[in-house]
Amino acid sequence: MKICVFGAGAIGGNFAARLAEAGNDVSVVVRGAHLEAIRANGLTLLSGDRKIVAKVRASDKPADLGPQDVVLSTMKASGQAVLAETIGPLLRDDTPVAFVQNGIPWWYGHGIGDKRPPAPDLSRLDPGGALARAIGLGRTLGSVVTSSNHVIEPGVVRNISPERNVLWVAETNDEQSPRVLELRKTLIAAGISSPATTDIRYDVWHKLMANLTGSTLCLLLREPTTIQATAMINPLARRAHAEALAVAKAHGVVLDDSPEVRYGPKRVYPDHRPSILQDYELGRPMEIEAIVRAPVAFARSAGVATPTLDTIEALAVSLAVSKGLYKL
Repeated sequence: MKICVFGAGAIGGNFAARLAEAGNDVSVVVRGAHLEAIRANGLTLLSGDRKIVAKVRASDKPADLGPQDVVLSTMKASGQAVLAETIGPLLRDDTPVAFVQNGIPWWYGHGIGDKRPPAPDLSRLDPGGALARAIGLGRTLGSVVTSSNHVIEPGVVRNISPERNVLWVAETNDEQSPRVLELRKTLIAAGISSPATTDIRYDVWHKLMANLTGSTLCLLLREPTTIQATAMINPLARRAHAEALAVAKAHGVVLDDSPEVRYGPKRVYPDHRPSILQDYELGRPMEIEAIVRAPVAFARSAGVATPTLDTIEALAVSLAVSKGLYKL
């Protein structure tokens, strides 16, 4: 399969290397020192005891790479405007684009059907409808990722969850289409778990729980995930989690999850700095809209009281705005 990974940083670099090793024709859209290192030495993935050095085509100009069978967008929600502006040369009429990102995605309200309430206004996730125009809803696939990675130096990605690299993919209306089945098959052959799903919005909310109710507290305190286990912070995380579950339920997503399980005594907290905290510390645009503000918009549209999440939103937005990493 001819696959382009658009934005092959940490997660994208991991998946690109695995897909290339499995025999796919893989290209990556990257820039700067990361691009130059990949061109010179290949893309290196360190995962447990394994070292993969993948030869992939790399460019900062999608036009250099040509039409693809599938595009995996691993751009963060805060950086997807670049994709909208430049993705055209990668697309045929039938090229699917899977959005691998954190938080509520721009496509969430499309294909939702009549069994759930409509989504709130999510236009800030796709300003001016640029993504919808450039890609089209017919090409769009939903996806949810679980994988922890860091770019440890240009061209080199360390996967710190070697036993947990999961990518759910689905049509936005949950149809079990041939293209989704083929993409799942390709991912699994590359050592990337890709479970079948009949409700991609369930998967979106399930992943969102960790970012919205835990990673945001790490951001506010500038601490790794271990802070969530402490006596002062753990009850706060539980309250945020209970509120988030109520919001999801009000929008027809009943999660098999609870504060007692998510933040209970059996939970193991890795010494990991979540991506939203990394972005703040490194001065990169932050996923405030997708991870914090959009979920709270769901609460307000359903009339669900979320005092803890409202506080997290106010503080997280203020932090990001003060550093110029998010615009109101």
